[in-house]
Amino acid sequence: MSTQARTRTRELRNARAAAEERRKKRNRLITAGGGMVIVLLLAAIVISLVNAAGNAEPQNDAAARGGTAAQGAAAAPANATAGGALSVGNAAAPVKLEVYLDYMCPFCGRFEQANSAELERLVADGTVRLELYPLSFLDRMSSGTEYSTRAANAVATVADQAPGKLLAFNAALFADQPAEGGQGLSDDEIAGLAREAGVPQEVVDTFTRRTFESWVASSTTAVFATGISGTPTVKINGVTFEGDLYTAGPLTAAVTAVKGS
Repeated sequence: MSTQARTRTRELRNARAAAEERRKKRNRLITAGGGMVIVLLLAAIVISLVNAAGNAEPQNDAAARGGTAAQGAAAAPANATAGGALSVGNAAAPVKLEVYLDYMCPFCGRFEQANSAELERLVADGTVRLELYPLSFLDRMSSGTEYSTRAANAVATVADQAPGKLLAFNAALFADQPAEGGQGLSDDEIAGLAREAGVPQEVVDTFTRRTFESWVASSTTAVFATGISGTPTVKINGVTFEGDLYTAGPLTAAVTAVKGS
């Protein structure tokens, strides 16, 4: 493994450790104030339902947001593909691995926990060209804060301006993943995770400009139009992987088999 790859792996490990410590602290606070959290959460859900009924918005945020984005050209990250992915790794790698995810999706968190270290290794050794699709269809599960969009925009910003830190930041967001139905991480918390993952401050400072918000919305719409129906979805050289996504090993074995074929 190259020095650059070892550096990225170390940053990834440090980001995970910091996020895990923060998660433990947050859980202690949640336990101490459990009753109040439940009351506030119920109130937030009621308010959200009332607002949703009043505005008569569709259930699918991807369709609702994407319709607006489609009316104008969306600024895209420098390394974005035509299909709405963020490309990581050697373009000539023998295996193209597509991962469709939403940062509010708990199953995506499980996938990341099981496979992120192996994906990092496969990208670093030139086996895999990784294409990440950061989607925003679970905005409706963050009590009106549009967490999926904000997180995906931050990831797209890092991909555009500090691509070497993308995988570490992606892992940090999942290591500190908020629960569905809450407000998600704040902008300050997202920025903190980015800094811990090694993203330069001048890049972090641009997150709140939401430069790639429309790109995220239009990409989400385009992805669902292709037949993708949920996250995580993983494709190996264009073929959907039907194996175990939540245990380390099966995906790596499938990638290795495709590489050798």
